[in-house]
This record gives sequence, C-alpha cells and structure tokens, in this order.
Amino acid sequence: MSKNGKSGVPYPGIPTTADGAGAVVWVETHIAQGAGAYPITSSTTMAHGFNTAVVNARPNLWGETLQYFEPESEHSSATVCEGFALAGGRVTNFTSGQGLILMKEVLYAISGKRLPVVFHIGARALTSHSLNVHAGHDDVMGVEDVGWGMLFTRNAQGAADLALIARRVAEETHTPFLNVQDGFLTTHTVENINLPEPELMKNFVKSPAEMLTNLFDPYNPLMTGVVQNQDSYMKGKIAQRYYYDAVMPALKQAMADFAQLTGREYKPVESYKMADAEYAIVGMGTLIDTAEATVDWIRDNLGIKVGAVHVTSFRPFPGAELVEALSGVKAFSVVERMDNPLAQSNPLTREIKAAFADALTGRDGYPEITVIPRIYSGSAGLGSRDVAPGDFIAVTRNMMDEHGLTYFVTGIKHDLALPVQENPDIRPQGGFSMRGHSVGGFGSVTTNKVIATIVGDVFGKKVQAYPKYGSEKKGLPTTYYLTVADGRIRTHSELSYVDFVPLNDVNAFLYGNPLKGLQPGGTLFIQTPKTDPHEVWANVPPKAKDEIRRKNLRVMALDAAKIAREEAPSPDLEVRMQGIVLLGIFLKATPFQNQAGLTTDDVMAGVEKAVRKYFGKRGEAVVQANLTAIRRGYNEVFELPPECLASDVTNPILDPRAEIELF
Repeated sequence: MSKNGKSGVPYPGIPTTADGAGAVVWVETHIAQGAGAYPITSSTTMAHGFNTAVVNARPNLWGETLQYFEPESEHSSATVCEGFALAGGRVTNFTSGQGLILMKEVLYAISGKRLPVVFHIGARALTSHSLNVHAGHDDVMGVEDVGWGMLFTRNAQGAADLALIARRVAEETHTPFLNVQDGFLTTHTVENINLPEPELMKNFVKSPAEMLTNLFDPYNPLMTGVVQNQDSYMKGKIAQRYYYDAVMPALKQAMADFAQLTGREYKPVESYKMADAEYAIVGMGTLIDTAEATVDWIRDNLGIKVGAVHVTSFRPFPGAELVEALSGVKAFSVVERMDNPLAQSNPLTREIKAAFADALTGRDGYPEITVIPRIYSGSAGLGSRDVAPGDFIAVTRNMMDEHGLTYFVTGIKHDLALPVQENPDIRPQGGFSMRGHSVGGFGSVTTNKVIATIVGDVFGKKVQAYPKYGSEKKGLPTTYYLTVADGRIRTHSELSYVDFVPLNDVNAFLYGNPLKGLQPGGTLFIQTPKTDPHEVWANVPPKAKDEIRRKNLRVMALDAAKIAREEAPSPDLEVRMQGIVLLGIFLKATPFQNQAGLTTDDVMAGVEKAVRKYFGKRGEAVVQANLTAIRRGYNEVFELPPECLASDVTNPILDPRAEIELF
C-alpha cells in the first residue's frame, strides 16, 4: 500500500493534487523520450498531457526533445512504439478498452523481441452487449497472455510510483510492462499526491543511453523478427523463460529500493489487517481501497476478523505470496471487475485457485499447506457500477454463511446479487463531503477539481474529487463528489453521507431527491435568478421544505448564471463559467477558511494559483474573468434567514401533486 512520503527519507515527494492521468504524465514527460498513442477514453488525458509537453518543447531529464506520434489507430500506435524501442528509444503509450485489444497482435511481438516499453492503461470495460467507456478489467485480462508484466494501482499516487517501478524492472529484465489504473475512477480522480522528484526519477531509472540498446545499429547487426519453423521456434520460445524468471526478483528489489528512497511502500501482494484475519476480501484496483476502509468498520462494529488483500502484480503472478497471505483464513472472496461466465472462474480467482493447488501438491517455493480455505468469487463494479461499503459487508456475511453463494455479484438486482443490510459512513473521522448536481457544459466538473486543488494546497487537507462520469455531456444531468479530511480518504464509491449539496441544476428535484444523505446541520445551495429569500423559498417543493427543517439545514442562494454571463470574456464561456462561481460559494459556505485562520486575501491568493494551473493556457483575460466570477460568488451569495425557512409560503404555480419546483 502506498503511503505519503515519510520524514527522514531522501525523496519524500513534491506535495500537490493530481489525478492518475496527471501523475503518469508527470513521470513520463521526465523519463521517456517519446510516446506513440491513439487517444481513447479514458486514457485520452494522458496522451493529451504528454503531447502538450511536446508542443511546449519541454525536454526530458536528460535535455532530450520529447516526441509524440499519433498514427491512424491503436494498433499502429503500438507498432510505432515497437519501432521506437527497436532503435534503442525509451517510449510509452496510453490506451484503454478496445484500443488495448486492437494492439494485441503487436504486444506479442514487443515482448518476443524483449523490448522494455511501458504502456499506461485506463482499464475499461469492453463493448459487449453495449458500449461502456468506464472502469472494468476486461481489456487488461484480454491481453493477460502476451508476455508483459502487469501492475495494478488503486490511486493516483500509485499510478506515478508504479510507472517508475515498471520502467526500471522492464529495462532490467528486457520485459515490457502495463501500468494499469481504473478508468475514470483513478485516471480522472483528483487526490493528494507526492510527485516523484526529478532527481529521484533520474537516479532510479537512469538514462535511456545507459539502459537501452539500439537493435538497428548497422555496426552491430542483429537479426530480429525472422520466420522460424519446427526446428527453431520452440527453442526460442522456451529460451525466453530466462528473462521471465528474473522479473519477480527484480520487481521485489525495485519496490524495496523505492520504499527506502521515498517511504512509499509497494509489494506484489499488499495485505491489510491480515495478521489475525479469519476472512479476507481480495482484488485489484480502487475497490480494495474501499474494502480496506470497510474492513475497519466491520471490525469495530461487527467484531468480525476480516482483512483485505490487494494484488499489485498480476504479472508476474505472485502465487506463493498470495498463498502465504491467505492460507490462514477460513474463507476469502475474490472480487473482480469483470465476468467471464464460460471460464472455470474469472481470471484472478482462477490464478489464486491454481496457486493453492500448487501449494497443496508441494510446489517448490510455496508455503506448505494441508487444506485450502473456502474460495468465493464475485463480480463487482463492472462499467464503474458503484461498489459501496455495504457491498463489502454483504461479501463478508456471505463468506460466513454455510449456504453462501460461491459466485456472487454486487450492486444490482439479480438472483446472484448479495443483499445489502447497511451502508455505513466510512469517511475519515471529521471528513467533509460535497455532492453537486449540475448540467454538462456548466463547468462544474472542472470547478470540482479546482476546489480540490485549493483545499489541498491552501488549507493543507486531504482531498478526493471526482464526477460520476457518463452524464457530463452538454445538457445532461451531472453529479460530482468531493471529500475533504485530515486523514487518508479511501472511499472510491459514490457518497451516501454529505455535508454540502450545491444545486447548479435546479431541476435536480425532478429526477430524484438531492437532499438524500445530506447530514443534519449541512448546507444546501440553490442556483436561482431570485434575489429575495422569500421568493427563493417559495419555489422549493413542500417535501424538500419539510426535510430542510427536519435536518436543520442551512440554505444559500445566488444567480451564478447571471454572474457568468456578465463576466465571461467571450460568448462561448457564458454557460461554462456558471460552475466556477461555485468555487466562491464553496469557500463562503464551508468552514475551512476559519479553521485555517486565513484571511480572505490569503485564500484568494491560493485561488489564483489554482485558476492559473487549470486555465492559464487560455490567456490572462480568461484567468481574470474566472477570478472575478469566484470573488463575486464569495461576496454575493446570500443565506435564507431562519424566519424564511420557518414559513410555508409556496409558489402558486408549483405543482403540488408532482412537487416540481419552477425556478
């Protein structure tokens, strides 16, 4: 499990906020020489970030000019990388979903030629019965047999750190690697991160000239990619085991060296509270972060000794390490972001079962065991379906039931679905969360990232910001989330407990209850053209009024759309800037400025830094317009007084049957 930099280590990292894509771009633009990519959701932002560095003529750590190639397909982009690596260059690629599958033919050739490239994957569900561009492990499991190393991260920090570790191991063992992060759930989620220092990167992976060989050197000719028939092919194929046998030792050594340098620890198998565990939840990626936080709740509230295991290295597969981690439990459940019904088991479950079979039959290097724990397997989070704490509690209860389902699903209604009895709040103690309701095109998603940056950098808090991607297209409803805390945030799931709900989209009452989960004493913000508090209140649906009073909620209001129209430097930004006004409202409505003891000027200085980070490339006029809009949101938002909230005045055109508010 990665930990933020410890004191007393040479390279604790550069504290900032970033998403997984940005973390990868930071590393690769420093250590690589080139990239070949054909951008596909959700890896597009990685390719865009690398190409931006190329356009701006940013050199790598050795003063070399970066190169970027975008050919006609993902297959061709992999071929570009193959040629780049054959010529002795350090190259990378960014892809997802169908793009990775389209590359598969080339991936075999890259590993067969022992080319140590590193590709970064925003893991994504494959189009099967329908198109889905969100998180799933179908794509990476579709290429599990191509002879590449495969590392899985659960957060943005790991995306950066494993990029370095993968690169070093790839070049030491002449074995290509995939560095995998969950699409959107990691690639686009802003979190606190300690960026690896340039000096660390330069020393940890060394220069391309030191590590790589030009196989196209005419003065040292080498034949590669030839035709081999019955007399030769098998000899060459089996001979490559020499390289593969070196990968796991090199990986463990690189992880140990990295921990010593940074204080951030990674292992092929990462165990959480497994020392006395009787049950365990096993998986890869973001869902294990949520599982770990739920494990704490289960132990504290249900008294069940359960632990969690994250498989960081799927290739090379750490069979002996997994047997050692899991052999002491009564049962464990393997939770995977995919489903292959015609197979004996889903991929991770299949591999773990095989590892236990090897241990039982006395394979060298494996712990001695006499019995295999009960093994359960489940599919969860397909296509970014939410995996909530309640789901992991249900998984735990299923293992304890002698009639529990050996294969299960979570998060949907189905005969194989596990029933959820409770869904507790697993945020860090004192955590503060926001769930916003907006419309695609308002700029709210970007604003959420800017807010996270400010709260992290200015107020020194841990943050996690992400939208519910898929609904952010222009004109469609969008939901976005933010959590702020003093401790590490591990809830990679939709938030059921929130303290602030901004309604940029006043129609949120039409398609659900936007007050759901808003905690007593929390704050509601309403976008409205009304300037009189009583007129604002008159348009709130009666049921919402009752809930606001019952929960003693604070209600604030402002016409952010009007401010956006007045401050936008160009007509195309009039709609988009509605979201940025929310930043000022957030700063006024939340307690962080007072808690930090900062003046408004101090806060606005941090705001300007964040605005320049996100909008600086658009020019000074855009920066100043955004800053003015934010200040106006901060100064002009108003609170509905208690006497207003106590009244039952209702807009006569409000439909009392449907309770539709008409702002």
